Amino acid sequence: MSNAVYVVGAGVISAIGNNVAENLHALETGTAGMGKMTLLDSIHKETLPVAEVKLSNEELSSLTGLPTKITRTALLSLVAAKEAIIDAAINTKGLRTGFISANSVGGMDKTENFYTEFRSNKNAGKLHDVVNHECGRPTEIVADALGIKHFVTTISTACSSSANAIFLGARMIKNNMLDIVIAGGVDALTKFTLNGFNSLMILDNEFCKPFDENRKGLNLGEGAGYIVMVSEKVAKELSSKIYCTLSGWCNANDAYHQTASSPTGTGSLLAMKGALQKANLSARDIDYINLHGTGTQNNDIAEGTAINTLFTPHFPKMSSTKSFTGHTLGASGGVEAVFSALSVKHGLIYPNLRFHTQMKELPFAPQTIFLKDQQVQNVMSNSFGFGGNCSSLIFSRV
Repeated sequence: MSNAVYVVGAGVISAIGNNVAENLHALETGTAGMGKMTLLDSIHKETLPVAEVKLSNEELSSLTGLPTKITRTALLSLVAAKEAIIDAAINTKGLRTGFISANSVGGMDKTENFYTEFRSNKNAGKLHDVVNHECGRPTEIVADALGIKHFVTTISTACSSSANAIFLGARMIKNNMLDIVIAGGVDALTKFTLNGFNSLMILDNEFCKPFDENRKGLNLGEGAGYIVMVSEKVAKELSSKIYCTLSGWCNANDAYHQTASSPTGTGSLLAMKGALQKANLSARDIDYINLHGTGTQNNDIAEGTAINTLFTPHFPKMSSTKSFTGHTLGASGGVEAVFSALSVKHGLIYPNLRFHTQMKELPFAPQTIFLKDQQVQNVMSNSFGFGGNCSSLIFSRV
């Protein structure tokens, strides 16, 4: 028996939908999730578009059964994780089950509320708004709600967080430490994040244009995405549920800069080459790349240069789904893992919205039309984060 890792369930909530079906419909119809801020209270609400999940905390609370005092991060996480588990339809009795979730800001949304009141009056502010601040708390809250106790942990490596959570889960399955893993990540929009990215001057005041010559920056988003992975032993009982395998993964770091990618794409190239090697595939075997594609000057040229180095002269179809969801930060690898697994299972290629002009440095351009019924054997999903932390995953047809 091999020790392959199978994907058998998926769940997602983002600015383009509250579940997998709604997200797929938006991807097919070219419906982006960006718009004016309606839930986040920011001085930038008139100038910086964001990709908000279209549900208030009260509505998320009613969906999850968690109280509204819980952080938005945990609320979003539980919506997507529950969908993934229901989709997989596994009887977990007697099976070693893990929950590995990623995020970058933890319960920062509630901490900001506390700070505003506390700053004006040191006797004000609700302490329950800060007790769930750290990154690990949303994971623990959701694991408790799901009844998962065998293994629970949190990954926080900026924009590669969810991808790293996913392949940690895969490694634990391959090494016979767990039978089932729900892995992915979540992030909620916060003023802290918005102001931080704005200070780096990498936010676009229009809807973002990944991999376009005239790109001006990214749009921040929020959401959660999880996949359910199982061992081959468990997969044999779930043959009708199998989406694909997670065949390859790699994390690399070029240590170039705290917030910028190497212009030569060194970390990106190392991650993609390592994932191909792990999957025992060549560059020509990849049918579609779900680009990291944030829309910033630095990121897109770094990733594009690495792709040019690795794939010349045979470029697969590629696109950035962040043109729909915005950059969901710690959630992005999980959200895009769901999209990648669906791409393999259903033969889908997603469009790169608002692409008009090819980058002069690159000999290729992203896909601009939604395609169905494609021969998709292998999908590469890239998640390249701050600090040079770069990860690539490969999803393959069974």
